[in-house]
Amino acid sequence: MSFFDSIRDWRPRPPFYYGWLVLVVAALGTYAATGSAQLVIGGIQSLIIEDTGWDRTAIAYCVTAGTWTSGFLTPFVGRLTDRYGPRPLMPLAAIVLGFSFFAIAGTNALWQFYVAYIIARAIGNPVMVGVVPRTTAVNFFIRNRNLALGLTSMSRPIGGAINIQVISLISRVSSWRTGYRYLGAFSFLLVIPLYLVMRRRPSDIGLLPDGDERPRPMAAQTGDGASVASGSREFSWRAGEAALSPVFWLIVAAEVLVILTDGTIGFQVVPFLRDSGLSLPVAAIGLSMSSIFGALVNPGWGYLSDRHSPRLLALIALPTAIVSTSLFLLIPLEDYGLYVVVLWGTSTGGMNILNSMIIARYFGRAHFGSITGLMGPLQIGALGLGPTFGAMLFRMTGSYTIIFTFALVAFGVSLLLIYLARPPRLPSRALAEGFSHD
Repeated sequence: MSFFDSIRDWRPRPPFYYGWLVLVVAALGTYAATGSAQLVIGGIQSLIIEDTGWDRTAIAYCVTAGTWTSGFLTPFVGRLTDRYGPRPLMPLAAIVLGFSFFAIAGTNALWQFYVAYIIARAIGNPVMVGVVPRTTAVNFFIRNRNLALGLTSMSRPIGGAINIQVISLISRVSSWRTGYRYLGAFSFLLVIPLYLVMRRRPSDIGLLPDGDERPRPMAAQTGDGASVASGSREFSWRAGEAALSPVFWLIVAAEVLVILTDGTIGFQVVPFLRDSGLSLPVAAIGLSMSSIFGALVNPGWGYLSDRHSPRLLALIALPTAIVSTSLFLLIPLEDYGLYVVVLWGTSTGGMNILNSMIIARYFGRAHFGSITGLMGPLQIGALGLGPTFGAMLFRMTGSYTIIFTFALVAFGVSLLLIYLARPPRLPSRALAEGFSHD
């Protein structure tokens, strides 16, 4: 065996299940990629504007363009993930992120910022934050699948919250540009652990999902806890079959509305708190706390979804989000705006991952990357539209009221869609493979 073969085949041997180590290293990649996340740019946009003199709307347009570009790439990344896994994709993305962050730090013109940011966002979001880490979690876990998805989803908001504070603190002694140089260096350092640790699925290294010593009997799930008579198999839909299911598109539509609302409000949180009378550091802390508390509920939703229907949990989470959003319109925000923002972030934090859990429960894991890749352009399109949509609503009315009113309507429609998204009937191929519709 050559030296390079030894490096390729070497892997750590932790005293616990290898899948948990995969989630930790993937979380480090997600942390680095959040340097281009809407949450982070929204939290530090005032620092950028004060340094460059650029307009808030111009930055929002840049974020929208970068996010939409990542949505365009998501279906391709999904197929590559199912075929090759995270090992070749994530180290390459870390290199791209490193160069892009250094370019952002050195930008002097708005067009330069656009180019560097769009590249970082387009590559970082699907590879380091969305499709690749979630598909890897689904492949490494079955019994603890939704808990793993919850932990994976937690990485983005917590990583973004940390980066907001890191860049803000660095800017006090230097500049926000120095913060991006730090992120660039961190991304380059991540290449090694990403290559050494990440794998496509546990069978690649002689393991079983969840760390089991032998295959466990498992009834295939069609959703909402209903089993099909399959012995010990889980039926996995192909991407084309899922695309023909109306239930799939009901879930996608619900998630698009949730993501659009989150992107619309989340990007305006810091300006909103500043307009309510808070200082920039306090407003940034408010956004970070909102993101962190929202992230911490994700493992809880995952744990519950491994034991109960994720659709039922979504039908509980959405009314909670409606109540917290209504507080923006009912409570004096000059006194309680910070608390309302944190409560809103906490109550809405798990809704996006719950929809992914419904997809995994209804459609299986073998083609999860390709199926979620189909969702990507609409999901990311909504996320990218959020900052610009919110900025336009504020510019048209000079008030945040219209933004919160829109959020109430969007959450209400999403609630109806999830209610209608009952478990789909299996495609005809399932019958030929010995599965039953019942």
